[in-house]
Amino acid sequence: MERLGMLAACLLCWSCGVCLVSAIRRTDMYPYGPQSGDQVLAEGDDETSRVLPLSRPLTFYRTRFSQLYVATNGIISAQDLPMEKQYVDDGFPTDFPAVAPFLADIDTSGGRGQIYYRVTETPGVLNRVAQEVHQGFPDAKFTPTVAVVATWENVAAYEEQTRTTGPSSKVNTFQAVIGYDETDSYVIFLYPEGGLNFFGTRPKESYNVEIELPARVGFSRGEIPYLIFSRIEGPHYSVTSNEQSVKNLYQVGNTGIPGVWLFHTGNSYYFDNIVPASFSGLLDTPPAGGLSLDTTTAEYEEIEDNPDNTFGTDNQEEEDDYLLTDGDPEFQTGPTGDHSASPDAPSSPSEEPSRQAVYDIGNVPLTSEPKYNSEPGERQYAPPNSPERAPVGGAQQQPQVPPEPVDVSPPHRNERRFSPGGHVVNVDEDDVDFDTGVIQYTTENKETCARFQQECSQNAFCSDYATGFCCHCRPGFYGNGRHCLPEGAPQRVSGKVNGTVTVGSTPVELNNIDLHAYIVVGDGRAYTAISEVPEPVGWALMPLAPIGELFGWLFALELPNSQAGFKITGAEFTRHAEAIFYPGNQRLSIVQTGRGIDNHNHLNVDTVVSGSVPFLPSGSEVTMDPFKEIYQYYPSVATSYSVREFSVVSAERGSESFSFQLKQNITYRDCRHDNRAGVPETLQITMERVFVMYVKEERILRYAITNKISPVGAEPTEPELVNPCYAGNHDCDTTAQCLPQQGQDFLCQCATGYRGDGRNCYDVDECAEGSSSCGAHAQCVNLPGSHSCLCQGGFEFGFDRRSCVDIDECSSSPCHISARCINALGSFKCQCEPGFYGDGFHCSQQEEVTVRPKSQCEQHRDSLQGGREHGSRPSLAAFVPQCDSDGRYRPLQCHGSTGHCWCVDVRGQERAGTRTPPGTPPKDCDRPDEPERPKTHCEHHRDSVQTTSSEGYPIVGAYVPQCDHNGRYIPSQCHDSTGHCWCVDGNGQERDGTRTPAGATRTDCSKPDESERPRTSCEHHRDGVQTTDREGFPIVGAYVPQCDASGQYRSLQCHGSTGHCWCVDVRGQEKAGTRTPPGTPPKDCDRPDEPERPKTHCEHHRDRVQTSSPEGYPVVGAYVPQCDAGGQYTPLQCHGSTGHCWCVDSRGQERTGTRTPPGAPPTDCDKPDEPERPKTHCEHHRDRVQTTSPEGYPIVGAYVPQCDDNGRYASLQCHGSTGHCWCVDSTGQERAGTRTPPGSPPKDCDRPDEPERPKTHCEHHRDSVQTTSPEGYPLIGAYVPQCDAGGQYTPQQCHGSTGYCWCVDGRGQERGGTRTPPGTPSVDCDRPVPVAPTEHPESVCERWRASLIEHYGGKPQPEQYVPQCEQDGQFSPVQCYGETTYCWCVDQDGREVPGTRSYDIVKPACLPSAAPPTVRPLPRPDVTPPPNADITLLYAQGQKIGALPLNGTRLDAARSKTLLTLHGSIVVGIAHDCKENYVYWTDLSARTINRASMAAGAEPEILINTNLVSPEGLAVDAKRRLMFWVDSNPDVIESANLDGSGRRTLFSTDLVNPRAIIVVSSTGTLYWTDWNREAPKIESASVDGQNRRVVVTDGVGLPNALTYDSSSGQVCWADAGTKRLECVSPDGSGRRVVHPSLNYPFSMVYYGNHFYYTDWRRDGVIAVSKESSQITDEYLPDQRSHLYGIAIATTHCLSGSH
Repeated sequence: MERLGMLAACLLCWSCGVCLVSAIRRTDMYPYGPQSGDQVLAEGDDETSRVLPLSRPLTFYRTRFSQLYVATNGIISAQDLPMEKQYVDDGFPTDFPAVAPFLADIDTSGGRGQIYYRVTETPGVLNRVAQEVHQGFPDAKFTPTVAVVATWENVAAYEEQTRTTGPSSKVNTFQAVIGYDETDSYVIFLYPEGGLNFFGTRPKESYNVEIELPARVGFSRGEIPYLIFSRIEGPHYSVTSNEQSVKNLYQVGNTGIPGVWLFHTGNSYYFDNIVPASFSGLLDTPPAGGLSLDTTTAEYEEIEDNPDNTFGTDNQEEEDDYLLTDGDPEFQTGPTGDHSASPDAPSSPSEEPSRQAVYDIGNVPLTSEPKYNSEPGERQYAPPNSPERAPVGGAQQQPQVPPEPVDVSPPHRNERRFSPGGHVVNVDEDDVDFDTGVIQYTTENKETCARFQQECSQNAFCSDYATGFCCHCRPGFYGNGRHCLPEGAPQRVSGKVNGTVTVGSTPVELNNIDLHAYIVVGDGRAYTAISEVPEPVGWALMPLAPIGELFGWLFALELPNSQAGFKITGAEFTRHAEAIFYPGNQRLSIVQTGRGIDNHNHLNVDTVVSGSVPFLPSGSEVTMDPFKEIYQYYPSVATSYSVREFSVVSAERGSESFSFQLKQNITYRDCRHDNRAGVPETLQITMERVFVMYVKEERILRYAITNKISPVGAEPTEPELVNPCYAGNHDCDTTAQCLPQQGQDFLCQCATGYRGDGRNCYDVDECAEGSSSCGAHAQCVNLPGSHSCLCQGGFEFGFDRRSCVDIDECSSSPCHISARCINALGSFKCQCEPGFYGDGFHCSQQEEVTVRPKSQCEQHRDSLQGGREHGSRPSLAAFVPQCDSDGRYRPLQCHGSTGHCWCVDVRGQERAGTRTPPGTPPKDCDRPDEPERPKTHCEHHRDSVQTTSSEGYPIVGAYVPQCDHNGRYIPSQCHDSTGHCWCVDGNGQERDGTRTPAGATRTDCSKPDESERPRTSCEHHRDGVQTTDREGFPIVGAYVPQCDASGQYRSLQCHGSTGHCWCVDVRGQEKAGTRTPPGTPPKDCDRPDEPERPKTHCEHHRDRVQTSSPEGYPVVGAYVPQCDAGGQYTPLQCHGSTGHCWCVDSRGQERTGTRTPPGAPPTDCDKPDEPERPKTHCEHHRDRVQTTSPEGYPIVGAYVPQCDDNGRYASLQCHGSTGHCWCVDSTGQERAGTRTPPGSPPKDCDRPDEPERPKTHCEHHRDSVQTTSPEGYPLIGAYVPQCDAGGQYTPQQCHGSTGYCWCVDGRGQERGGTRTPPGTPSVDCDRPVPVAPTEHPESVCERWRASLIEHYGGKPQPEQYVPQCEQDGQFSPVQCYGETTYCWCVDQDGREVPGTRSYDIVKPACLPSAAPPTVRPLPRPDVTPPPNADITLLYAQGQKIGALPLNGTRLDAARSKTLLTLHGSIVVGIAHDCKENYVYWTDLSARTINRASMAAGAEPEILINTNLVSPEGLAVDAKRRLMFWVDSNPDVIESANLDGSGRRTLFSTDLVNPRAIIVVSSTGTLYWTDWNREAPKIESASVDGQNRRVVVTDGVGLPNALTYDSSSGQVCWADAGTKRLECVSPDGSGRRVVHPSLNYPFSMVYYGNHFYYTDWRRDGVIAVSKESSQITDEYLPDQRSHLYGIAIATTHCLSGSH
């Protein structure tokens, strides 16, 4: 110890000069909380999660598990956990598999903390696990495929309610992460700084002794099988041993980071025990007794000293950007830093700010080959905290940095380089602007709506949250709250493009050229045009469609459960993308910055491109195929990686193929304060059509892309099933939303700010209609789909960004020092003080001519002309105001460049209606103003276009409407760029049929209109395509339908781009068989058509299969039917893949007996068929088995019945796999006694049958075991009784697996003293065995044991309880739960001796009980009435019946008591007669049915004691005075009067293991369960045994419990196999799951909207709410043993009683 302490001290001293490392912070934990997809564990003291299924099995130690459970008490297990008292206060090992980050008695009741858990396969988590594992295990070849994340946040210790002090404020936060692949598993424990504030818990049964048990941290394999029937303790590993070692959890670690612990926990090939991580060979855990960490932290050598660390080196060569591996490029996702917002727990006392350091796990080279993406290349991300960041100290915190794509350098420099096409690209850190504005919020700097509401959009509302505020768009608008746009309206984007692009070896500069984009949001089409692009760059940039893809992602068509980018980023973002071209390795960087939304709702985006691109010859055509790209989303950043292929066709080079890799980040400012569900971690963008072109004459580069966004893999597979809204082929207006309805139906709804029927929508002029949100002193400016508000001069926006408030100009002291400023509404006035003279801007004491200061007009003018003072010229085309001699604005202002003139007021503001175009006389501005009229719709439309550039020019290529002097639309409108002209109506809408192309004679718009007909479907279709481009051209590559003069579809339609032609009907639908490829003569569509026949069933069938792949080919391996010319099925059908052939009828149904295997001659299908008979039962049975595989072969190992030529069952049936043979009757049912094993001669089944006797008890017993496997074999290890020819038990029975033999009596019960172990001579069972006078023929213990073993299916599980009996049949003094260490002592009646429970490996010392003295008889079995309560639950528990009152619907445990003690009995079924207040029960031990009055002192009465073997379920019909019961050994259902008379058998056939039974008195219906393990079912019949039918067969396993919900009229059952509580209507409809994850239910009743069931795992009564489907209450009796039946005892009969 001294040497170890010295070593620790030396290490601490050595480390002082190296690095100070602090524990991790909560922000460094793995993402958790609902926003990360976590489930939340129910509050409570001893809760266990629902089963957590694993998509791939987990190897823990050397065992594979497929499911996990997360429990309250800081533990994860691979099996459902027992009650906490069986493990929470014990040390390791546990008897079940356990991963324990902090095993203690934790209690989250009353909102004291939350427990989160999830199974995830997201790259962000998997990559981080991989990085941490490779840091701690450098030689590990580990690529995690699944991770499990469990987080205990702010959880408290259990505290007794009787304590006088209030609840403790100490809470803990910790996390466990399990990562695994196909062979290995690793576990990471994380304990953040300040996360551990209590280090142990008090035992619940500490008997007022103030002791505290330290938390256990470690792993346990649990008990493992040993030999055949034994189990031994498995391996385990403890991390902590005492309280100090628990405190060290967050102060040290074995990874180099305090608070982070890593362990290798399993390997499927060889694994001895847990292996902790080792970081650089240093001390990983403190020595015994613990290190004192009050002033420092254990030190570890810096990462830079690690020779394997190749990150962040300064001498990294440029070619090292390419990974050196043998496989595909590897990209890893680093930590996101996402976590639940939660208050920090109290800090540890040893915390010191001076020790603060950055938690950095990123600088770890990967030595394996993790691959997480289906794309050709994959991603790697750096950690949130880069090595260059300064340590965080004091109260100051650095912004959290989003993950950034970086390169991973190779661990060895002698590995070979990538071949072309395998490169990994990087975006340099210096080029990425990660300052997204995300800050760490504290109470001191918390931002609220009251202070920062102006940051929200005018179309948003602001909400305050615990840590800050968030903006949310109002209904009808979308965005991120800071920027909101009207839903459904088309979106425009404008901006500038700059940069230098090297084409080949020639650099070309792009200087402030225009970029415009137009997006039809309703169907995801995005059109981008870049103007004035020099020719060499224009051709070369054609493949760079990603420039325009940004807009497609921002405004993509959303499929369900997805979000387009604008809803996440808003209008302010930065996109960094890098493209690497192959084979030339040219690199181009693209940086696009969103600058916000301007006053016209246009998104402003600036683009900078730099780098080199391949040279493309002039005139080249570029083709890009549709593709999909996956976006990963992290806080404040979205990333993607993809490889694009494109082909280039040119006259010089012919056709060439190229590709480029694209890696991109999009950083933005998100709002992390609300708890709303965030964007999914991954989304998929589908770009269905990509069109690129460069127009040499106009020097315009164009991109057209159709985009859809959806969850990964969620898009439908069959196009015909896609709603038109999602397919984008609807006919809604471009300014309308498509709203999907049922199936293929949809509605068109005009976008916000538009009006119409959805197929034709018009902009609403909010300004003209007075519906704007502008306040006083604001000018309304109409915009497409919305409007904006501009403040008049002298006013500015107020806090709400809508109303305008006066600007107090005096606050800026504009006047002379000897003047005073007088503020006025919208203006101000300067007035010289008394005794001074001047205009207020300049004041003097002498009245003299002074130089006045410059006026507002002169300042405005000179600010534009001021460039001359510095030797430069004013900006060309800028408007320069004209001032008069007094410095005031001249009333008439003219633009020197454009020639427009207008009048202004004294403030220089334009007077509405005075603007005149060049060449027209200007207005007389001195003439008194007429009352100012508001701008018209045309003027708003015109001005919004004209003022989109700062110089007042209209945007080049944009259509500017022309208005007359009254502001109305001029009847004839022309597009200045395209030359198209057309007539419009008063609303500016184009009149159909008036558009003329450039150079053609214009339509006379003044000519009276013929009565205008509505647009036809063809014209709507055509115009919808033609007007999607802003210039009025159809989109290149799009099909534009051709209409005749009357607007009807031309009969011949041709695609202008592809050259295909086809005929259509009047609806424009293609006529089958008329399509011709390019270059072939088209069909004569005017030729009279033969009547078109509809597709036949065969053609529908064939085409559905043939078009199931995108290319129209049938799916490989799928059967494609063959049709003749008339569309009918050809008589002979063959499977193209398997080679099988068969004949079919006219409906395509296979004709029986015609199928031939591959290679055999096919059947002659034209041969006249004999009259076809229907398939028989045998043939149906046989064919159903034979056709279960695609090739038609029977499944190997399955029994296939044999049928004769007439389709009847062959009398002798044999199992092809097992060799068993047996005789069957005409229905295929096995004839008793005819089964012969393999190798023995079969029975002569044609020999006349002797009269068939019913199965005996032995045969029922034997067959129920033999048929539990599909092949007819008994289950391995299960005991199968042997019966003689008469069906009786053979006197000697032997266990085939264990070798034990024994003698039995006529009932199959073992005769005492005859059991012999394997290898010893067996007893002669034919000799009379002398029975000792003291021997009890069959004791209660033996009967109970036999009953439970049969209930467990012959093979109890290791944790299930089976009574242990002595040789004389008495209870063994020590009883244990199966092979566990949970044991207790019992008396001679099997009753637990209080205070003897033990969970230790050493069993309690129990003395055998002597026979009771004759002077002390057993207590009388008389009734102790239950407490006075309206409703009482009666439950059977072994040798007693208990009473549990209900308080409302709550279990009143305080008033529970024993109703009746029945020594020597095993009470199973229980029922209550509400009319006479009697309790009825079945006794499995005495084989009787009994009853007792519930009056004080009443004694039991035996009703039936003959011909009962295993009576279980019991039901009482109080109305008809009948009782019903099931006997699960002879498999019968019987009834009798309530006094035991009138006994009769209702059902004795088709029952295998009947269990529960109920009677619904109101309807006279019986229901019962049969948990035949091969075919479990629930049946019903009338109380007289008529109308028997099956209610449920599918999806049931072991239906133990059954009850009737009188409120809904449904039958409900609890299943111990499926673990579900379900209900169904009596007719089989309306089935629903009430609770999906019960433990082991046995019996159940329904009352007050709650189900109450007895549970064999919890050994208690559990309450489940029907409404919430949650467990609401639990009662655990003091005596721990199984509870059986349960019933409701009431003081009056309830309606619908059963």
